[in-house]
Amino acid sequence: MPDQSAIIAQVTQIIAAHQGVEGPLLPILHAIQHQFGHVPQAALPVIAQALSLSKAEVHGVMSFYHDFREEPAGRHIVKLCRAESCQSVGADRVAAHAQARLGVDWHGTTPDGAVTLEPVFCLGLCACGPAAMVDGRLVGRVDEARVDALLAEVR
Repeated sequence: MPDQSAIIAQVTQIIAAHQGVEGPLLPILHAIQHQFGHVPQAALPVIAQALSLSKAEVHGVMSFYHDFREEPAGRHIVKLCRAESCQSVGADRVAAHAQARLGVDWHGTTPDGAVTLEPVFCLGLCACGPAAMVDGRLVGRVDEARVDALLAEVR
C-alpha cells in the first residue's frame, strides 16, 4: 500500500487528467478506484478541495454508489443478485449459504484476502435466477451446490 503522500500525488494526477470534464466527480472516483482498488480516505479531501465541494459531499456520493469501496477488495469478487425476481427463486437461501461458507457478511472479505462478497441489485439475468457474478463473469441458476463450485474456483 502506498504511503499517504504517494496516494495524494496520484490522486492529484487523476484529478488533473479530468480537468475540463463536465461532472468530474464520478469519473474521478472511478479512476481512483481503478488505480488503488478502492477509494482511500486520504483522497476525499483532495477531491473535495479540487472540485470546491465539502468532504461530506464527496463521501456522500461515494457511499451512495455501492461499487465504490473504502477498503481494498479480495483477489476475487463474488456478487449475488438481491433483486426481487432472484429472491423469488431462492436467492436469500443461496446468499445465506455463501455467507456461511465464506464466513463473511455483505461487503466482507475472507481473512485470507481471497474473496469479497457483495450484494448487487439486478444483474439482468432475471429469467435465469438466482444470478451471480464472479470476477465479472455472469452465472445463472445459482443454487447452493453451484455456489460451492464457484467458491472452489476462486479459493
